[in-house]
Amino acid sequence: MDNLIRLNIKGISYSQTQTGAYALILEENVGGRKLPIIIGSFEAQAIALALEKDINPPRPLTHDLFLSLGKEFDLTVESIYIYKLEDGVFYSNIVFSNDEGRHAEIDSRTSDAIALAVRFNAPIYAYEHVVEKAGIHLDVFEEEENMRRAANNFEDDLDILAGIENDLSNINEYDGWTKEDLEAEMNKAVQNEDYELAARLRDQIDNMEN
Repeated sequence: MDNLIRLNIKGISYSQTQTGAYALILEENVGGRKLPIIIGSFEAQAIALALEKDINPPRPLTHDLFLSLGKEFDLTVESIYIYKLEDGVFYSNIVFSNDEGRHAEIDSRTSDAIALAVRFNAPIYAYEHVVEKAGIHLDVFEEEENMRRAANNFEDDLDILAGIENDLSNINEYDGWTKEDLEAEMNKAVQNEDYELAARLRDQIDNMEN
């Protein structure tokens, strides 16, 4: 198993690129590189439930059934490893063994392999060339994520500026005006049929009298 890199599950989040999908993030044990793997909602649920030890579904899921069969027939998952990335799809093998020392490698979808690895407490590996290749896609993913965050921050800044503008608009523009000045300006506004301005001037006069 030369050139294999140990991976840990970093987390599961909604996919930013595919609607209804999730991004499973794997991180190398040493080095910090991450592999984002797009999985479906069912697979995400299967992995999440295995990670949450305190949550037990009322009926066993498919991967739980495999775990029960393994315990019944002394079959265990020694490890899983991701051996190829092609056209955006990760390919994995599951290494099984039994109490008689027999070993077998079975091809599997990566999401299923990881769901079983979590249940059997088996290590997750990937070949170096897969991590290197996926890292390139991760750079793009992180750049897009940073751009999205920057856009959100820019929108937040616009909201702050809008709030400041509203606060400035609330500053009393009639400070220093006398009641007579306000009444004259209100009459002028009525003559010009600017009733909105006339109403503001009327309110200002009322505030002076109270």
